[in-house]
Amino acid sequence: MKRFAITFSIILYAVAVPFLEINGTHVFNPDWTPHVRIHEVWQLMTNTGIGVLCLWLVWFKKETRISTLLSMLVTGGFLLAYMLQDSYGGSMKYLDGSEKTLLGINIGVLGFGMAFTLLVLAQVLGRTKKTST
Repeated sequence: MKRFAITFSIILYAVAVPFLEINGTHVFNPDWTPHVRIHEVWQLMTNTGIGVLCLWLVWFKKETRISTLLSMLVTGGFLLAYMLQDSYGGSMKYLDGSEKTLLGINIGVLGFGMAFTLLVLAQVLGRTKKTST
């Protein structure tokens, strides 16, 4: 369960997000300043690098604690940024007012919310299993 939760979250932040953002709406958006673009590419590269490290830790080193923590920082960081968006003028809506949603929920909130919840559950269930044996 724990390795699945970590791997699922990594696929979202290290593979799906770059796939969704290396295009004209984000990295190559002509309305974004060059300074914003460098922060976007930096964030994508950093998160992908963290994901590769976490996969190596989980599947080759059999180390899940650090991978869980790092993945929770990435997914939780997005959720916190989303919750605080009004305080800094952020938005998940495109300039045309559209937003990527699934079942009426922003896809980032849905995906990272599920990933964060799975990571927490896997961590809690893993601890419960250890203490009961």
